[in-house]
Amino acid sequence: MGRFKHEGANVIVAKDGHVVAYMGDDERFDYLYKFVSDKKFIDDNSTVARKHNLTLLESGTLYVAKLDSTSADEIDGSGKLPSDGAFNGTGTWIKLVRGNTSYVPGMTAAEVLTFTRLAGDAVGATKMDRPEDVEPSLLTGKIYVALTNNTNRGVGSNPKADEANPRNANRHGHIVELVEDRGDNTAETFTWSIPIVCGDPTDPSTYFAGYDKTKVSPISCPDNVAFDGAGNLWISTDGNALGSNDGLFATAIEGPERGHLKQFLTVPLGAETCGPFITTDNRSVFVAVQHPGEISGASLEEPASNWPDGDFAKPGVVVTWRLDGGEIGS
Repeated sequence: MGRFKHEGANVIVAKDGHVVAYMGDDERFDYLYKFVSDKKFIDDNSTVARKHNLTLLESGTLYVAKLDSTSADEIDGSGKLPSDGAFNGTGTWIKLVRGNTSYVPGMTAAEVLTFTRLAGDAVGATKMDRPEDVEPSLLTGKIYVALTNNTNRGVGSNPKADEANPRNANRHGHIVELVEDRGDNTAETFTWSIPIVCGDPTDPSTYFAGYDKTKVSPISCPDNVAFDGAGNLWISTDGNALGSNDGLFATAIEGPERGHLKQFLTVPLGAETCGPFITTDNRSVFVAVQHPGEISGASLEEPASNWPDGDFAKPGVVVTWRLDGGEIGS
């Protein structure tokens, strides 16, 4: 599945039974990947099926993404929307390797799997702004990419903004939505758009799927995404560049409320919000609080946080629920 800074490998079973894993390389100017299994998922609980399914990620085809633009000439690095009213385009999954066969000129299969970033360079994949979590929605099959930030975009000789990464010196990050052609997660072509360009809603470079920006929450540095039972998108942040603590946010991604982003919780100073999980009954929200109090100048003698118990700061997992037992967000 390639050697790079995997933030994760999130899977969905395609219509034909093949398992597809989506991955991001958590680094500035690196790539989105997907892996399509050779074998198909067996949907039962037998010992034979379990043994078979445990092998599904052992062999398959590794792809890297190239995102093409519809309005390339209008992208100036400011975050201004093109005249068609959206950052969007089509894309291609470029085949890198399958088994012992390399599809990258001048590289063996072993070299592709070991030096996967160089393989992405060689085939002209799209250099992204720190693609961390890449999650398929199990309800719609659409894929959502958390691009945390890239303050080096457009600086010096570094690549300048493009339609998929529309801001130079991108401090706040954005979310990309991919839709595989024919609704088939094994497809080699897709369409894409940017529903959320993060930051302070008063900043003209931000965008929230066209929703009224006076009614949305500020957000910076998306890190992980998750979905609730209704298909809403939840976003956790890491490294908030707005001067406030990180947090967990949610928005609808279908219908008239698409882009209506609301903050759900805030974590302590210096902490990262990580690994959100919403139970299938929509009644509990779990989140990991990583490295609370981790800021410059903090020490044991002068800590920046004493979360969660008033002693020295410790990471932990938090669960939230409604006192009346109702669904979160209802």
